[in-house]
Amino acid sequence: MCILPGVMPNSDHPTPSRKIARQATSAVAFTADEPDEDDPLLAFAPFLHRQPRRNSITPDLQRRFVATLAATGIVKVAARHIGKSLEALYRLRHRPGAEGFAEAWDAALARGVRRLEDIALERAMLGTPTPLVSGGKLLGLWNKPDNNLLRFLLRNRLPESYGGGALAPGQPAYEAVRAELEAGFAARMADYVRERDAADAKCEREREARLEEAERAEAEWEEEQARLAAEAATARTPEEEERETRLFMLSRWSLKDLQERIDW
Repeated sequence: MCILPGVMPNSDHPTPSRKIARQATSAVAFTADEPDEDDPLLAFAPFLHRQPRRNSITPDLQRRFVATLAATGIVKVAARHIGKSLEALYRLRHRPGAEGFAEAWDAALARGVRRLEDIALERAMLGTPTPLVSGGKLLGLWNKPDNNLLRFLLRNRLPESYGGGALAPGQPAYEAVRAELEAGFAARMADYVRERDAADAKCEREREARLEEAERAEAEWEEEQARLAAEAATARTPEEEERETRLFMLSRWSLKDLQERIDW
């Protein structure tokens, strides 16, 4: 293979599993080494079938699945590697007694995520193998830098230097913004406390007014009850009223008779 200036062979990169090297731009194209047999990742307690069948996912298959998952980071690839479906693996994962298998599954995925970060760092610093083709012939490979990925990693790994104005605790601008926000929050809290106290005072005044009104109504009711009781105590019976009427009429006739005699 011809190596042109600025073109580096692919010796420092993992061998892509795809036929065309340019397609190896995804983590799917690379496979890391599987963990060793004495790796703590494989020391989990597998799920044990009480009555294993011919198609059961045995402890050996569970460990092979976890090892492949740690190497690839892709559940579908690991499932295909042991010849089992995703549905069967997920059913096994959620069965009682498969807690060790589930924890090893998650740990293997975490390794895959870390491997993705390593791949990103590698591509940002060493570039992505890119074929150079002329006249339908492959002339060589060029490790093409990925400046966008490089900027992304710098911004996230060294935000204090490459954050592009991103604020961080301890920076004067950050502390000024935080102080402003805290002052605004304190002012809003003070307004809230004043409004709450004013509302409480208003409610207390209304409560006292209602109590006074209730006491006044009760006093008027008691007074009316006393008046009715007094009237009831001094009330005359019909017989007494008739007797008084007769006495009054008699007195009227007596006075008239007396007047007539005087006039006569």
